[in-house]
Amino acid sequence: MTNPADALDEPPKSLTDQRALLDGYLDAYRDALHRKLDGLSERELRTSRLPSGWTPLQLVKHLTHVELRWLVWGFCGTTMTEGRAWGDQGPDDRWHVADDESPADVLAEHRRQWARSREIAAGVPAERRASLGGRFSTEEEAPTLGWILFHLLQEYARHLGHLDVARELADGRTGE
Repeated sequence: MTNPADALDEPPKSLTDQRALLDGYLDAYRDALHRKLDGLSERELRTSRLPSGWTPLQLVKHLTHVELRWLVWGFCGTTMTEGRAWGDQGPDDRWHVADDESPADVLAEHRRQWARSREIAAGVPAERRASLGGRFSTEEEAPTLGWILFHLLQEYARHLGHLDVARELADGRTGE
């Protein structure tokens, strides 16, 4: 059964501004990521319960780098190495968190990227295209900010569904 305290903190039902609605849902999912991990031990954060082998901590690092790739490297056009942009990938091309990366550090890095992403998108029209020179080299490749934000929203929604399953298998906890 779902705990009401675990319910997704959705934007108000009366909200009519589509951009504010998108931003509100994206923040709600970002916050839910952290809430869903509350109470898991370091061992559980680093343990996979699924045949694919990913861990909850790896998922957090992946979502941090998804935001980095799409908003910093992509939308802003910031130059960065492939290693930095794809820093969530290990040598076997799977999500990876090094043994010396603490859960607190991985979660703090996600919060920092979340804040940076919000700053990047704040006040920018959804129809503005990504800058060239970072991830995108042509106008045709460069998506709009609106497209990027919707892409991030679907990444969070999909992966938080995955995390729901992993959490339930870890300790039986369910929630939105």
